[in-house]
Amino acid sequence: MSVDGTASARRTRGRVVMLVDNGVNGDSRVQKAARSAAEAGWDVTLIGRKADATTVESWRIGDAEVRLVPVPSDLVEPWHRRGRSLRRPLAYPPGRHVVLRLDSMKAWRADIVARIAQLRAARGAVGGRGAGLLNEPRLLFPRLGLAVTSRWVRFRARETRKLREARINPRSPLNRLTIRFWQATMGDRSWRRLDPSLWQWELGFAKVIDDLRPDLIHAHDFKMVGVGARAAARARAKGRSVRFVWDAHEYVPGLRPRTPGWLPAQVAYEREYAPYADAVVTVSEDLADLLRHDHKLTERPTVVMNAPVLAAEEAGDGAPVPGLRSLCGLAADTPLLAYSGGITPVRGVDLVVEALVSLPDVHLAMLSLHPSGANRAADQLRARTVELGVADRVHMLPYVPHWQVSRVLASADAAVSPLHHLPNHEIALSNKFFEYSHARLPLVVSDVKTMAEMVRSTGQGEVFRAQDLADFIRAVKLVLADPQRYRAAYERPGMLQEWSWEAQAATLDALYTRLLPEFPGPDEAPAAAAVAGPVEPVAEPDPVVSAVRS
Repeated sequence: MSVDGTASARRTRGRVVMLVDNGVNGDSRVQKAARSAAEAGWDVTLIGRKADATTVESWRIGDAEVRLVPVPSDLVEPWHRRGRSLRRPLAYPPGRHVVLRLDSMKAWRADIVARIAQLRAARGAVGGRGAGLLNEPRLLFPRLGLAVTSRWVRFRARETRKLREARINPRSPLNRLTIRFWQATMGDRSWRRLDPSLWQWELGFAKVIDDLRPDLIHAHDFKMVGVGARAAARARAKGRSVRFVWDAHEYVPGLRPRTPGWLPAQVAYEREYAPYADAVVTVSEDLADLLRHDHKLTERPTVVMNAPVLAAEEAGDGAPVPGLRSLCGLAADTPLLAYSGGITPVRGVDLVVEALVSLPDVHLAMLSLHPSGANRAADQLRARTVELGVADRVHMLPYVPHWQVSRVLASADAAVSPLHHLPNHEIALSNKFFEYSHARLPLVVSDVKTMAEMVRSTGQGEVFRAQDLADFIRAVKLVLADPQRYRAAYERPGMLQEWSWEAQAATLDALYTRLLPEFPGPDEAPAAAAVAGPVEPVAEPDPVVSAVRS
């Protein structure tokens, strides 16, 4: 499809517009969904966010077009960051005002110091410290003005800090009262007051979606559910038939709250728009049951798991993929644990590092470093390895493209997933679970519900009590003592095929076909196996100006 929204010559099925609240490149599920749908003959445009520019950026993933559009980042601020407050009436307004005032005081002070130095130099003074100031009447009033004003600015800066802390305090009675008031008076519409910044996605995406005139809208994750529902409603109001699919990646009530009003706003936002979906897709059976119950859905959501591509040898440019051992410079007989994914406290990676003290021959390789270079958590963990004396056995490596992960990991002896107990950890099999499985690695996983049950049922690894160091060490020793026993689980016929994106893509295509029966089925349209590969840049299109909708 061309950038202006016209159909290309290859179009044989309906037009699908996918929506996601990120820049696409780091989201393997979204990339695989767009590519495989296009390979099955759908005319796919994937719309994501470009936060740092005013023009559209475009490229292709296979036959799918990716279009990143500008999204206003601070068009409307959350309720707790708005103007002045009676709680601290002398605090500065939100924004950079307090920083500018403090910097102006520093500049004023620097000016006086410079004038003193000039006077001393002119007089050849060598007296005691401050003599030039005491003997120069013309600097007395600036000095007194600086002293008084600086005290006032520092006082207001302290008030600003205290107000900011009060506004993000979840135990604050005023915060609780504010949230309950909007929930009681507006119900599911309360997100408009609690977090109106959710409108930024509408402002950035709405006109682009409308211009594409989709037959089906596929909204990925909770922030896109409202954008997709409203776009479908606008199209239907104009007499066009549009189907709306919501893809729920996680359980929103189980997310960690960022600020007092943030989580209630996201829950209300999802609850308002979820009933408008013609079909719901999600990542696990347990989450499907929760979504059907919470939103009173008429049918159970379709499960499309976060599985990797099976035909990995067909992905990429044909270049050989280095193994984990070669990346770490380790011999074949060195015990090696693998970890893939982000480094945050709730992922439990610090437990693995601490365990190395009691596992003196074992190394840990982590595919965890973000290409942006912003790896504060990794820096903190690296400092911890130095404290424990295991830094030489912890190898922090950058992420690799999602279609290479399993092949890179395959040379390890075992893989670890030390997740803490959180609602979203309990109800789904993570990306890394499937990536580890396709690498045919024995697993050491914490006892989060769904993953622990799966590992126990298949025999592909050992389960330990989350955050229990001694039990983790026990499980690692068992797996390393007889890894072939656990690898044998992957010989079960059909298991890895079922856990492949090809199988999931077929499920998603069947759903699209059911929702759009007027379009040719996959047997009547050009289709190919779903294979994820590198993105292919195309020329950047002309700027697109997004219409603002309120």
